[in-house]
Amino acid sequence: MTVDRPDAVVVGAGVIGTAVALELARTGRQVVVVDKAGAPGHGSTGASSAIVRFNYSTFDGVATAWESLHLWASWPEHLGLTTDRRPLAAFRRTGAVLLDPPFPEPADTTALFDLAGVPYERWDTAALRERLPGIDAGRYWPPKPVDDDAFFDGPAGELGALFTPDAGFVDDPQLAAQNLADAAGELGARFLFHRTVVAVDRRSDRVAGLRLADGARIAAPVVVNAAGPWSGGLNRLAGVGSDFTIGVRPLREEVHQIAAPDSSATDPATDPAAGPAIGSGSGPTSGPLPVVADVDLGTYLRPAAGGRLLIGGTQPACDPPEWIDDPDEADPRPTAHRFRTQVTRAARRFPGITVPSRPVGVAGVYDVADDWTPIYDRTALDGYYVAMGTSGNQFKNAPLVGRYLATLINLVEAGHDHDGDPVRYRCEHTGNVVDLGAFSRRRPVRTGSARTVMG
Repeated sequence: MTVDRPDAVVVGAGVIGTAVALELARTGRQVVVVDKAGAPGHGSTGASSAIVRFNYSTFDGVATAWESLHLWASWPEHLGLTTDRRPLAAFRRTGAVLLDPPFPEPADTTALFDLAGVPYERWDTAALRERLPGIDAGRYWPPKPVDDDAFFDGPAGELGALFTPDAGFVDDPQLAAQNLADAAGELGARFLFHRTVVAVDRRSDRVAGLRLADGARIAAPVVVNAAGPWSGGLNRLAGVGSDFTIGVRPLREEVHQIAAPDSSATDPATDPAAGPAIGSGSGPTSGPLPVVADVDLGTYLRPAAGGRLLIGGTQPACDPPEWIDDPDEADPRPTAHRFRTQVTRAARRFPGITVPSRPVGVAGVYDVADDWTPIYDRTALDGYYVAMGTSGNQFKNAPLVGRYLATLINLVEAGHDHDGDPVRYRCEHTGNVVDLGAFSRRRPVRTGSARTVMG
């Protein structure tokens, strides 16, 4: 039984899938979104730390994150909702402190910031201590297991940092996906929840639609795979992937929460609209704690509501990755070992942090690409597109990814050869031009890409 004949069907109602649905609906297409969960953002999106940062290892990555910040900062305008049915997610501008990593060199990062137009400050060790009172500025690289005696060895030097004042985080990632779904719904997009895809129909070398577990069939000339950790399985149903140079695997990852040592200085709700005092040249931090990226110890943290800190890991080599075969089998509960590991690392950097005995947090599953860079592309099956391999670090880019996919689909469906002549996207707010070939399924694996799920 055919239940729908839309112009496009999107598989996945996370923040990426809902953003794609909104932008396709804005082009005048009739869109259906299918998800096995019960509401938008109930998969990987709900476990995201939702950090908005700009430190990527390529110009196209930096430019994408910088343009996306402007969409989050004008979220109501981006959504364009005409009814006031739900609360909106909000971007919290706290700034981000990027403690000096062993690589890339800070000069390499700032060169990309300069090209993309990202404001930043360079802090030496004295400035770091002044702006972040209570920090241990020691250099401890490489990260070590917390049970290793060497974990507590003294520092081998001192760190400086880069500070980007416009960074921050989105306060409710699941609500952000719901906002995008509401905006798409106002334009006629329909959402089918608790529905599982069991087959991808095709006619010769073109996609023809989907079949669902309940026997329903959706006929559509365009299908977008935004299924997160289930995206590899959907590709296998579609029979695509033989020409991909980039592999994707599901990875279970945990994000933890603890009470902050000084909630008055870390709760963004104290003044959510204000920028951070940190980095203003006015002395120590008096407002919300910024996002802190600490590759040196293998952790990151950001403020959270209620005077709490959110703490995650940066995938250091000493922590075995938890690859999984079936995302549905992943335990969503935090483990005591990972909780103690991450919070102890954070406490090494900020000695005022205490390590609670009971783990609090969430676990999510991310679709991690071989080079930790997403795949936003067409495939060898005409009409079948992918927004996958987001590696836990693409939440911040979701509103712009929707525009990337809508632009790509419009041009390819009109006959453009994206494989031979990659689409270039001019950013509305920053004027940067992004080569969408940087996110090709056929690109060489980038060995120097940062390996992190931080936002």
